[in-house]
Amino acid sequence: MTSKSKGPVTLRRSAVDEGTTDQRLLDSRGPSDWVHTDPWRVLRIQAEFVEGFGALAELGPAIAVFGSARTAPDHPFWGLAERLGRDLVEAGFAVITGGGPGAMEAANKGAIEAGGTSVGLGIELPFETGLNEYVDLGVNFRYFFARKTMFVKYSQGFVVLPGGLGTLDELFEALTLVQTRKVTSFPVVLMGVDYWSGLLGWLRDTVLAEGKIAESDLELLVVTDDVDEAVRLMVAARDDRLAEPPAHRPE
Repeated sequence: MTSKSKGPVTLRRSAVDEGTTDQRLLDSRGPSDWVHTDPWRVLRIQAEFVEGFGALAELGPAIAVFGSARTAPDHPFWGLAERLGRDLVEAGFAVITGGGPGAMEAANKGAIEAGGTSVGLGIELPFETGLNEYVDLGVNFRYFFARKTMFVKYSQGFVVLPGGLGTLDELFEALTLVQTRKVTSFPVVLMGVDYWSGLLGWLRDTVLAEGKIAESDLELLVVTDDVDEAVRLMVAARDDRLAEPPAHRPE
């Protein structure tokens, strides 16, 4: 055989393989290495999106809260995160976190104690043990990019508490999406003026000064120590969104 159709793929000459896909599916004998191949991973990725969309489709307005998993319960930022979770719920939002310990757990706790919806989007990591006890609606992911899609799709804004590399990753992901207009009406608030002032200074004095970003890019960020201000910004963005006319959709 010099050519063979394999679904949408055409194989010729030395690329032609023996047997059929159905044959391999129905034959229970042989090695199990196939579960680690890229085509199988595509199905797992698809399944993660389906599970995430299905779990969160009816969530309603929500705000993502990010922060360090290493924030201790006796640290001031723990109390800040807990109050933030509570106040967001009282303003009519669900609270979405990464589902881990530290600042994430505090925000989930505040949401629960305020009688709201507490969501945790977990990720498989070698050094974390699962979702915190204050998550009512939890989805665990293998793949970071599937998880990130859920944060952006189902959150109307980000509040970012002090954190490390993971927190910075989510922060700059959000800023990039807003800058490139992949998302609209998406406020990003940094909680902790002292913590974030060095980063903001570097962005202003080095990145902006070198012409790598525009002044308007810096205006995408609001830095505050005031939970009330952070919540007000999220409410204002929601109200602006509701006041906009529905987007025209062609039939």
